[in-house]
Amino acid sequence: MADLLPGELDCLVEQGPVSTMVLIAGRSVTDLSRPAALQLGRDLRRLLDSALPEETIRTAWVGSTDHVFDPCKEEVGPRVWLERIEAAWLSAESRHTPGFVPPAADPVTDDALRAAVLRAISPVSADLALADQMAQQYNPLPLTDLVPSLEQVVIQVCADLGYRLFLRAMKAYSVAIDEHGREAFVALGRRFGHPDGLVEEGLNMR
Repeated sequence: MADLLPGELDCLVEQGPVSTMVLIAGRSVTDLSRPAALQLGRDLRRLLDSALPEETIRTAWVGSTDHVFDPCKEEVGPRVWLERIEAAWLSAESRHTPGFVPPAADPVTDDALRAAVLRAISPVSADLALADQMAQQYNPLPLTDLVPSLEQVVIQVCADLGYRLFLRAMKAYSVAIDEHGREAFVALGRRFGHPDGLVEEGLNMR
């Protein structure tokens, strides 16, 4: 929420999360670094190309963003929502770079990395599930279980995307970890090429 521009905050209140994410996707092309902007396109395509059920996609994404951007608040299906975001991103990229060709989705499907992410999730799964259950008490549009949905992203879609969504969920719900957990998260992030600071920022240390 703190990262939203005033116009996007107004859009979120007046029009809802679908229109707001379209605005955010559009400005990502110029406001984010090139690797980050291209990563958004890859992540959208990875989910759209997957065989995940719609509710699993919704739970993994919405549960990792503290329920702010839930397409069901506007009665829009998760895949339709992602398609709109992708279309806005592609349009902005084409305006910025005529002749732009989107990168291949290129999901990380290495079994060893998938297993490593699942091992990282396992020690905190009960705490994350509890935090999610507490949040659901105040959610008029409940999600399915968050942890199994994140695990399915890791297994069926992309180990890297699943790991990043997991980290976002840990930070969104302020699930506490110890120093050993922090070191394990950072070490795994390095295997995906993520800077230590990106992994550590926002983690709740106990």
